[in-house]
Amino acid sequence: MSAYPLPSGDPEAHGISAAGIAAIDAFFAREISAKRLPGAVLAIAREGRLVHHRAYGARDPVAGVPMTLDTVFPLASMTKIMVSVAALKLMQAGRLPLRSRVDSWFPAFGNMQVGLDDGRGGLTLQPQQRPILIHDLLRHTSGITYGGRGLGPAAALWPSASEVMFADDAAGFIDRITRLPLTHQPGTAFEYGFSTDVLGLVIEKVTGERLGAHLLREVWQPLGMNDTGFELTDDRRARGALPLPFNPLDGSPQAVTVMQRQTTLDWGGAAAMGTVSDYLRFGQMLHNGGVLHGARILSPQTVALMTANHLGEGVINTVHHTEPHREGYGFGLGVAVRTQAGLASVPGRVGEFTWNGAYGTIFFADPTEQLVVVAGTVAPGEIRKHYREQLQVLVYGALTR
Repeated sequence: MSAYPLPSGDPEAHGISAAGIAAIDAFFAREISAKRLPGAVLAIAREGRLVHHRAYGARDPVAGVPMTLDTVFPLASMTKIMVSVAALKLMQAGRLPLRSRVDSWFPAFGNMQVGLDDGRGGLTLQPQQRPILIHDLLRHTSGITYGGRGLGPAAALWPSASEVMFADDAAGFIDRITRLPLTHQPGTAFEYGFSTDVLGLVIEKVTGERLGAHLLREVWQPLGMNDTGFELTDDRRARGALPLPFNPLDGSPQAVTVMQRQTTLDWGGAAAMGTVSDYLRFGQMLHNGGVLHGARILSPQTVALMTANHLGEGVINTVHHTEPHREGYGFGLGVAVRTQAGLASVPGRVGEFTWNGAYGTIFFADPTEQLVVVAGTVAPGEIRKHYREQLQVLVYGALTR
């Protein structure tokens, strides 16, 4: 089941050209031969059928272990979409309203101030004009950021994900970040960061379960995602994809620590791992309006809410600062959402939804084209953005209708 996530179909019968598939294969062959990429797994579904599923290159480039379809990839921020689905499932059960205040579970969030540029290179602090809501965590409008990612002076005070994932417990993490200034007033700007990690801890409070256990019961097991989880088991480590030992852009050493050490928490923003096959099932469920093979995870109306743009008038949209090729995209509840046919440097239809992972994993779904694409690579650093852009161009270039 893990290797073949959906019923297979003939690519040509589903509007995918043989020449387009050959161009995708040639692209990965060039990148691997040039030692810019160790390997990849790619799965393409169209009209509910698996039309392309292939492993390229090496899972372990040093030992020369070939890439296989059951390779386990660090999902990084693609974890966020799964946690968002879990939160929305609680929402539609009446257990987690979007207008809920985060300080109802963690009171220290109510005391955070907002750090604004004082025009002289320093900060001026202001009280929150309204509380941080669950809605803000889902659409990244909480004012919570990652160190090195935000645009204002307050962002420079924040830690990176790698600083907390192997050090902090839940109480320590909440204490650490609630002592910092928010980068924006809640609800006023998209600011990518630890929002989904906080959301995961709220889910634990609401359910009384560890996040991974809750996701296993509510999402992963119903969808047959048997290779997905937060635990770095011996089996996952043995099948884990490894990066090139040195960054091909600058020659610096590189590693993916989550495939070497167990994280302290089930970090909802970054710490899950899994196969491309598993994630394709998850993506197809969303594409189908919340159901796959009889397993109903969300209602169609909840998926429609999730994949609508939630950055309305008056909300600063900086999605393209995080994903440079995504001009013309807004953000929904856990996913970026295409709002315009133009502007972006990649083809796609209005309504396409997507998010990717910092180590090189890729996901996008286009309901109009009935297309779901998942790719696993281990290409940390800036080079991952090249593969995000080029893969989307190649896949749409292979369509014949």
